[in-house]
Amino acid sequence: MSYTLFISDLHLDAARPAITQALAVFLDQNKLCDSLFILGDLFEAWVGDDDDCDLALEITKLLSDFSSSGPGLYLMQGNRDFLLGERFCTAVGAQLLPDPTVIDLYGKPTLLMHGDSLCTDDVDYQAFRKTARDPKWQADLLNHSLDERRALAKQLRSISKESSSNKAEDIMDVTTHEVHRMMTEQGVKQLIHGHTHRPARHEASSGTRWVLGDWDQRGWFIRADKTEVELENFNI
Repeated sequence: MSYTLFISDLHLDAARPAITQALAVFLDQNKLCDSLFILGDLFEAWVGDDDDCDLALEITKLLSDFSSSGPGLYLMQGNRDFLLGERFCTAVGAQLLPDPTVIDLYGKPTLLMHGDSLCTDDVDYQAFRKTARDPKWQADLLNHSLDERRALAKQLRSISKESSSNKAEDIMDVTTHEVHRMMTEQGVKQLIHGHTHRPARHEASSGTRWVLGDWDQRGWFIRADKTEVELENFNI
């Protein structure tokens, strides 16, 4: 049976080899799917498509082997890997999707997002997001050496962790009015996103919102076919 998969927030990191292994198994088990959509934060940090670290090379091969076997592969940038670009996508046989993107999911228009732009109550983060997504800022950053970019990524992760620990939980979640605005603006009744690490299905007047979970103790994915959409997980 034809089916499509969605994952996000794997936060792949050399310090967490079990997650990389879980991805390898997941890809191997799903080579017959129609398509795989990775909705941001595939990596814990991505310092540019010229990264030649062992993890980058390993993931490039895993995804390239997967796409070569037949399924469509689609990538979206997240807040951790906003420097992920066309060079990497070409190397792995993927298409880079803008955030947001609307797809036809077996006849149902479906909005795909990473999800961070929906957290509008987190004013400080939204200010950083605006800067980090600016092409000029990114170009200036990519002019630095890999070692300099790796050091900056480490610093940003530390700042983000400290900042998150001092914020109320609801501030880091999506806001209802922004979800409604986006779904109405895009003309859809179904939204799939990640980022918040709060896997669930939500029903509202604007439609159905599916939230992917992060990969840690469990791996989360959404499986969709012509008859249903399901949020599933497995042990890592």
